[in-house]
Amino acid sequence: MTLCIRNARYLGAQVDVFVEDGRIRTMTPTGNFSPEEADVIDATGLVLFPSFIDAHVHLREPGFEYKEDVASGLAAAAHGGFGAVMCMANTHPVNDNAPVTTFIIDAAKRAFPHGPRVHPVAAATVGLNGTEMAPLGELAAAGCVAVSNDGKSMENNELLRRIMEYAADLDLIVIDHCEDAALAKGAHMNEGITSGRIGIKGQPDVGEAVQVARDVLLAEYLGLSVHIAHVSCKRAVDVIAWAKSRGVRVTAETCPHYLLLDDTALENYGTDAKVNPPLRTPADREALRRAVKDGTIDILVTDHAPHAAHEKECPLDEAPNGITGLDTALSLTYGLVEEGVLEEADLLRLWCTAPGNIFKLPVNAFAPGDPADFFLFNPEARWTVSPESIYSKSCNTPFKGKQLRGRVVAHWIGGHKIV
Repeated sequence: MTLCIRNARYLGAQVDVFVEDGRIRTMTPTGNFSPEEADVIDATGLVLFPSFIDAHVHLREPGFEYKEDVASGLAAAAHGGFGAVMCMANTHPVNDNAPVTTFIIDAAKRAFPHGPRVHPVAAATVGLNGTEMAPLGELAAAGCVAVSNDGKSMENNELLRRIMEYAADLDLIVIDHCEDAALAKGAHMNEGITSGRIGIKGQPDVGEAVQVARDVLLAEYLGLSVHIAHVSCKRAVDVIAWAKSRGVRVTAETCPHYLLLDDTALENYGTDAKVNPPLRTPADREALRRAVKDGTIDILVTDHAPHAAHEKECPLDEAPNGITGLDTALSLTYGLVEEGVLEEADLLRLWCTAPGNIFKLPVNAFAPGDPADFFLFNPEARWTVSPESIYSKSCNTPFKGKQLRGRVVAHWIGGHKIV
């Protein structure tokens, strides 16, 4: 199969891309290449991106299919520009054994034979209970690409050390959710002026930062890598920057909602803005924006965490944490490009190149022979976030009802059109 994308905009330049047998053959300035017998797509006015990688999602299957299943999650990914997702282990049963890993991978292949690709993340401990190491060798052999205790903090430092060592032997990296369980106990948002004003118990940002400090010191001592999940505050950014200045092998991620919102989004007790780590202060938001621009934070992720509508229709202190993101992340972060916070090249780095490098996943740099994984994005399209306009089963997002700008109009993986 041959395909030619003409007149697309890539990093500010007009280009043509020729695809042959599922691989990139050439990318040239527009008009410099004229393939014969190719399926030609006119991409005038559209932006060309390589397929993105989301290194932190919750697909909910098995066990919580009423929130999301693998098929619906991948539909959201495909239409959101993601060609690969890494799914966390907090399913039921937990992904702490090879049969669960195999189940998830097989479900993805049945739903989307050509992709998006699913790369499961192994549970660090049995049942995510934090007391016994999961069979990481078995999980790696089954197809897991990283190790994490998901949203449960690792309080046992000796166990975390052994998990980091064993994961490294398997060429896997540990992704850690940094939260001091005692400081976060009973909290439902960030501790600060807003929590005091509305009378909701908050968790201090120092609880995140002290766990980040523990992780980077342990990584430095062991000479191993560690990846910090969903960074939400300036204190954590400062610790990561300090560690990187010392040569510690630490990488980190944050999410679009931490770059766009702050804890005032909960002033009206809106449960769709309840997430963990919580939305912090405007100063934290600005620090995170600087950190993704200067590379202190390496990648963006959605932390796509779907919940059924009835689960969020309750008092704030009873609602589960989590925001959906696969459908909206591209539009939201492209908005940061239009705002001047980021550039299109930053989106490629944060959503594609860097996560591919960290987790050793294939990426498309549009070099000859690269996988033909790419999408076309219309930056002028306007759409309103609603249950009807997204592909996820759930719409628990504080951006619900908001008009966003920009949407994927076509997506290919391995040269196969999936959108």
